[in-house]
Parts: sequence; C-alpha cells; structure tokens
Amino acid sequence: MNRLLRRLAVGTAIAGAAILALGALAYASGARINSTKSIPVGLYWLSSEPVEKGAYVMFCPPPIGVFEDARARGYVGAGFCPGGYGYLMKRVLAAKGDAVTISDEGVRVNGELQPHSTPIRADSNGRPLPRLPAERFTLSASELLLMSDVSGTSFDGRYFGPIHRSQIKG
Repeated sequence: MNRLLRRLAVGTAIAGAAILALGALAYASGARINSTKSIPVGLYWLSSEPVEKGAYVMFCPPPIGVFEDARARGYVGAGFCPGGYGYLMKRVLAAKGDAVTISDEGVRVNGELQPHSTPIRADSNGRPLPRLPAERFTLSASELLLMSDVSGTSFDGRYFGPIHRSQIKG
C-alpha cells in the first residue's frame, strides 16, 4: 500500500509539473485566457496584427485617478502594469477620426448607438460611477475607445474615456 501511495504521489507531481510547463509554454507563446464579462470568455492569442476597429485588445490602464478608484473598488485587478494595475481586455469600438457621443442613452460612434453602452449611474454597491467631463469628442490618431460588446455592466470607455494607443499591449 505504501508503494502504491508513493507511485501516486510521484505520478501526481509529474502530471502537475507537466501542466505547469504546458501553461508556461502557452503563455510565452501568447495565449491569454479571459474569464470576465467584458469580452467573450475564452482563450485568446496575442498577435502583431495592426490595432483597428473591431479588434479585441489587451491594455495596461494608465495610472490616473479613474483607474485608481476602479482598482480600489475591485473593477480592475492588481498586476504588472505601471501603477500596479492588471491587464484589461476590451474591443476597439472607435478609432482615428470617429465622432463619439456619450449620453444617458448610451455611446454613439458616428451617430450609431452601440449595443450594451448605456452608462450605469452606480455600481452594485450603490457607489456612483465616473462620468466623463466631455460628452462629445473626436478621436485623434493616437486614441482608441475601448468597450465591451457583450456586457452592459463592464467598466469600459464610457466611464474612463479614450485610451492612448501606447497603452495597448497586444
């Protein structure tokens, strides 16, 4: 019986090491798992494709007040981005030259109302969510509006506004 337990322990250790090695290899190869409601749950791969409208991107939030509050409230996790933020994944909803309007009705890009874009006034704990000071703006060549296209409760561009292209990590 002792011998059987030892074999099981060794086998489990080898299997665990193999799974860790495969996970590390997949991560090094660009695999990323999304388990949030911001984009469809699943396995994604980093690529060198140009960042354009409709693409899913991974970005580092800039170390500014709205993200400091978001991390303190648990909307953004801790990680290795500047400011100690974790990566976020969103879809590029608008880019260079797009006219964006954010109102109580939702987010419009070039006049078209986007699905799942109605701003929520307060989070599930009753705390007010941020509002952008500008309700209408046109994106420059260096700006992107990143949002969820599958969830109306995602912490996204309707609350933090445009992101500089340099924040995109994949």
